[in-house]
Amino acid sequence: MTLTTLAGLMAGCSTTGHVQQSIGVETVDNDKALAFPPPGGPAIVNVVERRHAKDVDQTISLATSSSVPGQNFLKVQFLGIDGSNPALGSRPFYIIDERTIAGEIASAIPGVRLARSAIFVQNSYGPFGYASGQSRAGDTCLYAWQQVQAGFAPAREQRNFGTVQIRVRLCDAHATERQLLSTVYGYTIAGRFDGAALNPFGAPRGADAVLGKPGEPVYPDAAPYRAPPISIGYQYQPAPIRPAVIRRPAVAPQQPQIQPAPPPAIGPHVPLPDGQYDPSQTSGAGGSTSIMAQPPGANTASNVVVPLPDCNGKSGISATCSR
Repeated sequence: MTLTTLAGLMAGCSTTGHVQQSIGVETVDNDKALAFPPPGGPAIVNVVERRHAKDVDQTISLATSSSVPGQNFLKVQFLGIDGSNPALGSRPFYIIDERTIAGEIASAIPGVRLARSAIFVQNSYGPFGYASGQSRAGDTCLYAWQQVQAGFAPAREQRNFGTVQIRVRLCDAHATERQLLSTVYGYTIAGRFDGAALNPFGAPRGADAVLGKPGEPVYPDAAPYRAPPISIGYQYQPAPIRPAVIRRPAVAPQQPQIQPAPPPAIGPHVPLPDGQYDPSQTSGAGGSTSIMAQPPGANTASNVVVPLPDCNGKSGISATCSR
């Protein structure tokens, strides 16, 4: 073995390697998100960004309160921009169809059967579709998809640029379908394209055509301001007057009057000797109240004095005189 070969072997044994981070995948601050949930909606947990040659996509993880496996998220993908990693190429553009959405739902919400809504719905960025259902534990789940695409660019330039793809996955143990759907209506896309031809949101909406034109009054609210035909000018509408409530004292219900019983019939009064009374002369049958004999008057039969027999015994009656 020559000295050159030995030196080469020794150099190979002393070589050290370095771990390199994956190119194009990084975690960014929450305020760098390209889309945000509505105010009061699910909180942002973290943001993972992937950049390619002609597209940038972010997976914005949202707070999750559910027993269904998986993480709530808001995914946004911008197609048609200059990425920071040209060597990775560009991700293919997938047209939204039934098969693609069915595969996404099965991967994002496994074990839960969702039914696609046939009702046309639209948020601030245009039409979107969604499917919803409940898990066996009663959690409500929703998966929504939307594609925002520029409408004024030539059709041949619509492929792989000037497009924003959005996906929303939500499962919650306490929210209803309507509450979850409000997140899809209220999210905000914060990213934009530099080129006007790549703007997927279309031209800014102009002012209402009636502004500044005579004969087109504009009111501060939707309430009717037109007065009735027979009235002129501003009609004051007084507040309704509520009738006074007079509280009267409570009156006790009138009790039926009880007529006193008639006095018992008393037969003819027979005068009795002084100081005597007849028990049969009572107030009624079985009564205990006695009727005392009234003292006779001065010229009544009971006031006649009957003389006693003489003490001489001539009358033949045996009597004893105490005189």
